[in-house]
Amino acid sequence: MARRLTIYILIGMILGIIVGYAVRVTVPADSQAFEYWTRSFGTLSTIFLNLIKMLVAPLILGTLVSGIAHMGDSSALGRIGTRAIAWFIVASLISISLGLVMVNLLQPGVGVDLTASAQAVGEVKKLDLFEFVEHVFPKNVFQAMAENNVLQILVFALFAGVGLSALGEKGRPLVKGAEALAELMLQITGYVMRLAPIAVFGALAGVVAKYGLGILGTYAELLTEFYISLLLLWVLLLGIGAIFLRGRIIQLIRYIREPLLIAFSTASSEAAMPKLFEQLDRFGVPRRISGFVLPLGYSFNLDGSMMYASFATIFIAQAYGIDLSISTQILILLTLMVSSKGIAAVPRASLVVITATLAMFDLPVEGVALIFAIDQFLDMGRTATNVVGNAVATSVITKWEGMLEEPEAAFAERPHAPAHTPHHGTRGLDLRQEDGEDKPVAG
Repeated sequence: MARRLTIYILIGMILGIIVGYAVRVTVPADSQAFEYWTRSFGTLSTIFLNLIKMLVAPLILGTLVSGIAHMGDSSALGRIGTRAIAWFIVASLISISLGLVMVNLLQPGVGVDLTASAQAVGEVKKLDLFEFVEHVFPKNVFQAMAENNVLQILVFALFAGVGLSALGEKGRPLVKGAEALAELMLQITGYVMRLAPIAVFGALAGVVAKYGLGILGTYAELLTEFYISLLLLWVLLLGIGAIFLRGRIIQLIRYIREPLLIAFSTASSEAAMPKLFEQLDRFGVPRRISGFVLPLGYSFNLDGSMMYASFATIFIAQAYGIDLSISTQILILLTLMVSSKGIAAVPRASLVVITATLAMFDLPVEGVALIFAIDQFLDMGRTATNVVGNAVATSVITKWEGMLEEPEAAFAERPHAPAHTPHHGTRGLDLRQEDGEDKPVAG
């Protein structure tokens, strides 16, 4: 299905360019017919964006509440979880900061000249530090959800998750409800993504009709500069991993080649998850570590997606000629840092984060249509980066615990069970020993 969707998206891109250019050269730009065509194209992408926005609040709430509720079942789990979260925070700051530095250095959006569209949006909302901190805490969770206020939803989810964890059995029905909500949103996301080829067609056709084929040069520049930035991030992540793993970092790269290719070709981190479990087994990571850290990382450690979120947000501001101060960019960085923690690793889920962040800072949300036209290619690179980041994080934390075994031999000693774990968080994970082996036991 994923490969078929990719093909359909490519077809949508090609048709969008052809139809958009045909409208540009055959329909007078100041005519009512031209406005009709461009509004029709815009409607296709707007419907898709509205459906993406629909998923924001329930997806973040369900994912975070269920994930946090399962964190603290034992002292070992708490210790490993603390180390994992510490690593995720550092990696997140590196990813987002590098994205901001590179997009400001390379400035791929400068020269696109969408200032006319920006005038309709108005001035960018400017928050000082105190307003930002006050804005984080919700007065009414239902209002926060109605407005898709990501940070306030995250704060409520944090309290709810910790509270449900403390309630134990009494809170289990609500935890199961949160898990079901997260799964429902992922299912709906799958349905929404089937509209992606139509949205791509509409986005590209509208952009080419309005701005001509010159906009495609901007896309080529954006892709090139984004992949250069991802390459630098890979070097940083693997370099930091080498500090802890030393020479074994080369072995890790060799072992994760297959899941990397799966992630890159499908643009889905979760498509690579079973193979990544198996390869980490072969590398020497015990399943009781990978069974906890890897699913946690799939919700909280999306290095490629976070770099993309910062890169794309500032690119959109540049394309609309909006000058963002350093303080505003830092606030955007902090927002992305927190809001990205509630997004599941499914194809193009980063659009949810970007859309919510643009809306929060009163930046033109319609700018998402600019990047969505080539989002499939951007997604392939950032998804592969997510896999690299989580493989390094899991291996380093295992090394910290003193549990990293020798390659291959560790895998040969344990049964070749299917490498499967529940999606998102640490649902039902219990670090107990059974028959002399460390296994995650479903609760």
